[in-house]
Amino acid sequence: MRLLHGHGRARPLLRRVAVTGTALLIAASAIPEAAARDQGSGPSGGGLSAVIRYTENGIPHILARDYAHLGFGTGWAQAADQVCVLADGFLTVSGERSRWFGPDAVPDGSLSSAAGNLSSDLFFKGVRDSGAVERLLAVPAPAGPGKEVKELMRGWAAGYNAWLAQNEITDPACKGAGWVRPVTGTDVAARGLAVSVLGGQGRAVDGITSARPPGATTVPAAPEAAGPDPAAAAEAAREFFDTTRYDRGSNAVAFAGSTTANGSGLLLGNPHYPWQGGRRFWQSQQTIPGELNVSGGSLLGTTVVNIGFNEKVAWSHTVATGTPVNLHQLSLDPADPTTYLVDGKPEKMTARTVSVQVAGGSPVTRTQWWTRYGPVLSGLGAGLPLPWTTTTAYALADPNAVNLRGSDTALAMGRARSVAGVQDALRRTQGLPWVNTVAADSAGDTLFTQSQVLPRITDELAARCSTPLGRATYTSSGLAVLDGSRGDCAPGSDPDAVQPGVFGPGRAPTLRGADYAENSNDSAWLANADRPITGYERIWGNAGTPRSLRTRGALEDISAMAARGGLTVADLEEQQFANRVPAGDLAAADAAKACAALPGGTATGSDGAAVDVSAACGVLATWDHKADTTSRGGLLFDRFWRKLTATTAAKDLWLVPFDAADPVRTPRTLNQAAPGIGRALADTVTELRKAGIPADAPLGEHQFVVRGGQKLPVGGGTEALGVWNKIEAPWNAAAGGYAEVLHGSSHIQAVGWDGSRCPVARTLLTYGQSSNPNSPYAADQTRLFSQERWVRARFCERDILTSPRLKVVWPRERR
Repeated sequence: MRLLHGHGRARPLLRRVAVTGTALLIAASAIPEAAARDQGSGPSGGGLSAVIRYTENGIPHILARDYAHLGFGTGWAQAADQVCVLADGFLTVSGERSRWFGPDAVPDGSLSSAAGNLSSDLFFKGVRDSGAVERLLAVPAPAGPGKEVKELMRGWAAGYNAWLAQNEITDPACKGAGWVRPVTGTDVAARGLAVSVLGGQGRAVDGITSARPPGATTVPAAPEAAGPDPAAAAEAAREFFDTTRYDRGSNAVAFAGSTTANGSGLLLGNPHYPWQGGRRFWQSQQTIPGELNVSGGSLLGTTVVNIGFNEKVAWSHTVATGTPVNLHQLSLDPADPTTYLVDGKPEKMTARTVSVQVAGGSPVTRTQWWTRYGPVLSGLGAGLPLPWTTTTAYALADPNAVNLRGSDTALAMGRARSVAGVQDALRRTQGLPWVNTVAADSAGDTLFTQSQVLPRITDELAARCSTPLGRATYTSSGLAVLDGSRGDCAPGSDPDAVQPGVFGPGRAPTLRGADYAENSNDSAWLANADRPITGYERIWGNAGTPRSLRTRGALEDISAMAARGGLTVADLEEQQFANRVPAGDLAAADAAKACAALPGGTATGSDGAAVDVSAACGVLATWDHKADTTSRGGLLFDRFWRKLTATTAAKDLWLVPFDAADPVRTPRTLNQAAPGIGRALADTVTELRKAGIPADAPLGEHQFVVRGGQKLPVGGGTEALGVWNKIEAPWNAAAGGYAEVLHGSSHIQAVGWDGSRCPVARTLLTYGQSSNPNSPYAADQTRLFSQERWVRARFCERDILTSPRLKVVWPRERR
């Protein structure tokens, strides 16, 4: 490999590439060949290669002649930034974590919710042993992945392997580790499948791997006492599928040309994702001259840009409320609990025996049980047990377990030239498993659509086929529990669906052409407060129900911006860092009054102790209702509000209840007489005093991260506060407050158009490109995020080639 920096031989070559604006893409297409000739070999010799131009903040612009070469450059560049995290993920999908790290260690949660390495390995090893990935790769498009995506996967694996072979790992997380090894295109596909089932089988790994027939390990309970309580199950299912509880989340808004300064659309995407581990985003631009030119963020290990923009359209995703799975309640053969009945005929379960190597011990072998519907499971999370008795078992149906089309959808969106093109991409590929899409284009059009892969369970089917358990869970969460003993209770198919058993894209809740389209992880109902979306089945989400504070605050802000008009990218930048606290606007003044009314300024804490809270009253009254790093009182209100809402029901908290006719403004008016207010104030003041934190301390002194020994204040706030710029960090008083961000704002993009071929875009990857602490790109964008500064996206060739930090790399395979 030859590394060319922005001087010496590179600069004359690149100047020649950019001789005239009209020839930019034509000239650029020759760069890979020029690079290969310069090195004496290249694609003509049978190996893969690419040209990677790095600009500020280590952002690669990958230029290649076709999809295999583009995959090669992408795999190489991702490995350069994230080799340890990527290698860890490939260990996960191969089912070998227990071999290297022991069975009891906990995975990072990026590819499943497994509680420990052993259950993770049993699940993923079972997937690999079954040949599921190979079968899905063999399915012809459109039900299976297309040729271009297969080429991207093949190239990505080759690029990752080439980087491993030609470079020394400096990241201490895996330097010299034996578990870092080459991968195959099938490994890349297996990782993609794991992402696809994150909302389904991936959240049920422990339940799938622990399911045992009665008598295998324990004495079964009496059948009449074994079933879950429907009321408790309904609440457990509601919590399990509540999108505001995920560490995946997001905000996104598209503005129409009628609201902007120049008639073009605008898009602000603000996904909330983990700051550590394998579910991080990574930035790049992918270019095949004349074929593809797209910039944005990719989930690690994926071959495509998942959220991003091109010269005509921009899009982002938000975690959707659709319930991507359902259960089938099985009636078992009394003589054999591994045989179930369908229309009176017995069907034998399929036993998958999986063996996992374990560090320092003998291999662990377990059997998993599969049905025509999917795997038998022992529960969904700790709150929803599903016991396997002599008469009953439960099977999980997850249509995304046969969906390997996510990359096809992303690639098609990257090639789209308009919002209509984005809709067509979603219709043709139907590969998004658990997200909504929000998009805007240069012509001023907007789109919200919940085009996700969901089991085709209509309200009619649920009413006709739900078991008593299902009648409770479907209403509360959209989780259907269908009678598995009846063949006519299987989900049907829509004629426009890409795969059997799922809703077709024509049934997805969709809003096109509105002045704005916004989502903050609530259902599709209020994508635009003036144009509610209704008429969808319960499995897609609810309607006419209370919205989260983040949704309410977003709709207030966005509708006001749309009404004001004349919007530009600068307005999107301002919205991202406005850090308004909707909970503060609703409750801080009343909380201050309730505080001032306490006799003697004293409140009783949860431990029964009397606490002087008088100083807190004035701080709450003068706080600016923001979560800026300089906001005094923001930390006090944050800690108070978490404690109050954790112990006080909404019906007791607000004087004006929720009204479906006024969903953005209700509920409201804090009940100053609520008994929890005094207790929450006392507990908060006590907590801060013990930590040595003044009640009026600026938020940034106690909400921060440490990078390279430097303390970086972080603005933003938690889900409970409703802040657009969501930040979630564990409270650690001994470490100074919120001393590390776990998840929140991640790959942020603000995109518009000005009539030229170059989009006007600002981006920010809050945690930086690299997880290697030795990299200059491990914390550079975190510093920018701390300072509320942006990165100017370099999309057009002239912008890339004139970067003062330009560095060119020409990687290739060595055969």
